[in-house]
Amino acid sequence: MDWRIFITAFVTIFLAELGDKTQLANLSLSVRSGSWMSVFLGSLTAFAAVTLITVCSGAALSRYIRPEYIKYAAASLFVIVGLLMFSGRI
Repeated sequence: MDWRIFITAFVTIFLAELGDKTQLANLSLSVRSGSWMSVFLGSLTAFAAVTLITVCSGAALSRYIRPEYIKYAAASLFVIVGLLMFSGRI
């Protein structure tokens, strides 16, 4: 295992997920259900499934598309979504 990539992925995802809608949903579900363990395990499983799909998709795309193009496309999408959010359309 490449620990540098592991740490980079961990820090990036950890910081990106702080205070997002997923955490607010988990907080709400935990308070409403009173079963923090069920909410934790459900959230963990869902996030793992989404991450698995994303990583496998990235691996498949990298066979056909150069990584630089994927990086540029992702950066462009982030900018577009940010501008739409800033303008109030999202």
